[in-house]
Amino acid sequence: MFITIVRKVPAETPEIPLIPIRMATTKNQKLTHVGEGVEKSEPWCTAGGEVEWCGSCGKGREVPGKIRHGIGVRQQFCFQTSPPKNREQTSRYLHTLVQNHMIHNSQKVEATQVSADQRADKNVRIDPNSLSFNMWKEIPVPFYLSVYFFDVVNPDAVLLGQKPQVRERGPYVYREFRHKSNITFNDNDTVSFLEYRSFQFQPDKSHGLESDYIVMPNILVLAAAMMMEDKPMSLKLIMTLAFSTLGERAFMNRTIGEIMWGYEDPLIHLINKYLPNMLPFKGKFGLFAELNNSDSGIFTVFTGVKDFSRIHLVDKWNGLSKVNFWHSDQCNMINGTSGQMWAPFMTPETSLEFYSPEACRSMKLIYKESGTFQGIPTYRFVAPSTLFANGSVYPPNEGFCPCLESGIQNVSTCRFNAPLFLSHPHFYNADPMLAEAVLGLHPNQEEHSLFLDIHPVTGIPMNCSVKLQLSLYIKAIKGIGQTGKIQPVVLPLVWFEESGAMEGKPLKTFYTQLVLMPNVLHYAQYVLLALGCILLLIPIIYQLRSQGPRDATSQPSMATQPDRLPSPYAPLLQDSLHGQPISPTKV
Repeated sequence: MFITIVRKVPAETPEIPLIPIRMATTKNQKLTHVGEGVEKSEPWCTAGGEVEWCGSCGKGREVPGKIRHGIGVRQQFCFQTSPPKNREQTSRYLHTLVQNHMIHNSQKVEATQVSADQRADKNVRIDPNSLSFNMWKEIPVPFYLSVYFFDVVNPDAVLLGQKPQVRERGPYVYREFRHKSNITFNDNDTVSFLEYRSFQFQPDKSHGLESDYIVMPNILVLAAAMMMEDKPMSLKLIMTLAFSTLGERAFMNRTIGEIMWGYEDPLIHLINKYLPNMLPFKGKFGLFAELNNSDSGIFTVFTGVKDFSRIHLVDKWNGLSKVNFWHSDQCNMINGTSGQMWAPFMTPETSLEFYSPEACRSMKLIYKESGTFQGIPTYRFVAPSTLFANGSVYPPNEGFCPCLESGIQNVSTCRFNAPLFLSHPHFYNADPMLAEAVLGLHPNQEEHSLFLDIHPVTGIPMNCSVKLQLSLYIKAIKGIGQTGKIQPVVLPLVWFEESGAMEGKPLKTFYTQLVLMPNVLHYAQYVLLALGCILLLIPIIYQLRSQGPRDATSQPSMATQPDRLPSPYAPLLQDSLHGQPISPTKV
């Protein structure tokens, strides 16, 4: 038999057609449904009460919280064996079904994106269980230090007051090896470590050998002369005599290896004997001697395990939360990371900050453009024009002064008071007067600008090239004969490039785990969404094609249903063949 379910119809409301549903009258019969529903422990009414229409299939069911009779079966779904009676009902039914399907799959796409973000969160934390921990501990990327020297062509003419002329020599390339040791995890979500570096000469990548000779300013003599500028004349004469006795001159002719890693000089022993603690080193002096087989200080950084917002940020360096080299609190701040990894989920508004022990300060790089590296999306960050600007051009840099022309930074306060300056190579992005004062300099963006290509989702560098130049301010000092008639000039000594690019197995692992798999999962959701829509159309098309005139004996005639209910409540269950109400089942 057929059971017809009706709902309350107010007198002023137009009649709503009844939808016949084939169901058994046995008490324990459950209803099943092909659409999406919600589990409830509410029975269908067997006597009377209000019903509502199912949002998925358009059939009636009991309104929750209203009159409930009959056996309390667990209602899971309802199964409609008779299709909607007209196109309007069919349209509502199909629209609701497709809408629910689309919402469900959209939520799955969003959940996949959240899952990918959570996976990136977990993999970039400084945690022994994270994917990037070994990469952080033992940097697998081959780093290279390429050094270019400025060979002074006319040293004698410079002593006579002429403009210096230089010739660039190099690069002399060294493979750089880095590893962290003394790794200690602290209770405040930080980890402390020492990072050691060592360098190995690469003759096959170099334009020259370490045995090559070049002429360079004698940093010890010229720096000592600058320090004596305001001293009494008697001390200057003693200094001149000492220089002459030791055979020291303003310019020296030494090998690349000696300038890089150190050379014996009797002046060092003399200074350490009569002026102890003036020099931060004993024995040999070399531009990179303090970097080889040594560490850059104790870094303490946040792991991001407990507070992800502070991941990789430096908490302390050598136990200090700020340095005391400069003349303002802002310039002395230790900002950003240690320069190896940054926080993930970057945007073009993100800036890269890091503390550099070699520069004795924090630096900030800015976003330039988006790109790719070996199929991996990257953001390129470069140095702003204000990085080495003086206080007149960029007031926040006033704390780094005393300054000369804009575009060079005085680092004498952290380099044993020697008049050393840091800048871009060939004075790129600096006051043009600096490059014009020295013959042989040709600054250009392509060769002399620095950049870092970062994977924005993880904050891991893919490709980098950091280029800096070290220069010495020289001039004639009255009373010290070795300085002759040197005109004041910032003379470049050397510029160097630290570069590295992810390659080999680390690149493959990174690409697979953090790029390929998230992309596959991301696009798979849309493929499944499209496939689901196609599969959904099959029964819909079948149902539409199956609609048409039906035989009067194949289903109950709507004519047997009353045009208007005689009372505010119609019998909920009615014999569709005889039109007689069915008595409610007692429970």
